[in-house]
Amino acid sequence: MAYYVYLLASRKHGPLYVGVTNDLVRRVYEHRSKAVPGFTSRYNITRLVWFELHDDPIAAITREKELKKWRRAWKVALIERDNPDWADLYETIAR
Repeated sequence: MAYYVYLLASRKHGPLYVGVTNDLVRRVYEHRSKAVPGFTSRYNITRLVWFELHDDPIAAITREKELKKWRRAWKVALIERDNPDWADLYETIAR
């Protein structure tokens, strides 16, 4: 089974959210549709700007916890390394 660590943003250089899931399409859809009240719905954080795949759930959770401790500048650099325009990657995975 695949596990994903992902970063969402409201806009380029906007608020960031780090999460982990085993179904990236479903989870991002939940954020986009504001299915669960919380940080992402409050700040309209719906744009998938970065993700990585893991085979092991423990590795994915460990990575998520690591990223949550990172400085914002490090997260921005991670996003911009692979997605310099902060494009919404949801459309590429939801097909």
